[in-house]
Amino acid sequence: FTLVYGPDAKERFVDWFGYSASVSVPALEAFEAEYGYRLTPEDFVDAGYYNSPFRVPTRAFRDWISFQHRFVTSRVRELTDAVHAAGKEAMMFLGDNWIGTEPYGEHFADAGLDAVVGSVGSGATCRMIADIPHVRYTEGRFLPYFFPDVFHPDGDPVAEANESWLQARRAIVRSPLDRIGYGGYLSLAVEHPDFIDRVEEIVAQFRSLHTCSGGQRPLAAPFKVAVISSWGRLRSWMPHMVAHALWYRQTYSYIGVLEALSGLPLEVSFLSFDDLREGVPSDVAVLINAGGTGTAFSGGREWDDPALVEAVNAFIARGGGFIGVGAPSDHPRDGVTFQLADALGVDRETGWGLSTNRPLEVQPDHFITADLTASFDDGEGTPDVVVTGHRTQVLDAADGQVRLAASHFGAGRTVYATGLPYNADNSRLLHRAIFWAAGAESDFERWAAVDPRVEVATYPGGQLLAFNNTLEPVTTQVHTPRGPRTIHLEAGGQQWLLGDDA
Repeated sequence: FTLVYGPDAKERFVDWFGYSASVSVPALEAFEAEYGYRLTPEDFVDAGYYNSPFRVPTRAFRDWISFQHRFVTSRVRELTDAVHAAGKEAMMFLGDNWIGTEPYGEHFADAGLDAVVGSVGSGATCRMIADIPHVRYTEGRFLPYFFPDVFHPDGDPVAEANESWLQARRAIVRSPLDRIGYGGYLSLAVEHPDFIDRVEEIVAQFRSLHTCSGGQRPLAAPFKVAVISSWGRLRSWMPHMVAHALWYRQTYSYIGVLEALSGLPLEVSFLSFDDLREGVPSDVAVLINAGGTGTAFSGGREWDDPALVEAVNAFIARGGGFIGVGAPSDHPRDGVTFQLADALGVDRETGWGLSTNRPLEVQPDHFITADLTASFDDGEGTPDVVVTGHRTQVLDAADGQVRLAASHFGAGRTVYATGLPYNADNSRLLHRAIFWAAGAESDFERWAAVDPRVEVATYPGGQLLAFNNTLEPVTTQVHTPRGPRTIHLEAGGQQWLLGDDA
């Protein structure tokens, strides 16, 4: 990836998805010969943003990625063929130098890799690795790394191990990694016997996910959810990331959507706006558009296209569901800021419509908010969101501004939230919002435990797994084929209900 340090040896620029380091004269000449046009310095400098993945990608940058993707995968194939000729397996580390490999790109299969291993820093990064196609197995390298920044006399590697495992486990349940491991200096790890003991417990829980499930994946809801952005499938599970799983104030309110989705009983796909222009796939019931104003993830100038707006509105009106977080379809035009304002029932006031009075009344009781144990947490939020229609049900508001709303549009349903950082309440809220938007709320009970801190997975063989995502003991009820059952889970614990127990 692109990483630049200043003369003081401090990091100045990082882009885990960057292509700035892939430019050379021979590559530019080959590109021109193939595509028929010449790239300019500005195509890479990009007004000083260097084609950040948050920027709506230009045609030139998309072409450059595709060009490099074909080149790199063809060279990787030469290496994997040599490895296979020696009777060995070829594994790629999804990390420091993965420019051009693009695991979700159309030419990744041509690389001929056997496996991919990568660092797991969250549920989303876990799914980013586990869902990679065209390999025989995947491996996650868990945190913390055995480095002195954590493994020192006053360090607490157990706390980091717990946080890493509890976030990753819910993703592994839905899309299992084949192997897990740790990295670093073993000489540091052995100085912390409590950490070694905790890793032994984590490994035992991981193994049970494979043995008790019989090698099967858990059941998922009978409909698909699609996250939409400028990037689509190419950036599956990668939206809102700057440098792997690092926290940023400007993104945590949106990446919480992916984090929640990574462990919910749903089949999730990633579609581009170009995909939507060709028609929403028939098996998709709910679209999700989350991100800040003007970004590739909310769409920015993509929404200047009336055909895109019409396609999404038509999907909703025919009975589809739509969930917007932050600035969905934000692109001021034709009297609105959110181009889907009619469908969402809300819009963002930019100052041009202050003469209009927009009263709101909060509806405290709704299917979507039924499991909130505290006030709604929208993270950094999105200011000045107002009601635009009589169909809008405001579920939460502050200072006269909408924070959470639901609406109907034709035969479809929409949900809007000003932000959705990851926590147990918000994950459950998104879970409920998706089922409500899909018109499937009557089927929700069997996919969730009563307590939002606990999640459940049901398998084709009848097994049921309940797991506690917190470091507190939890007693709750789960739905089984034999009816409700009360279970007790220790801190971070999990319990299998097998056969008659289920």
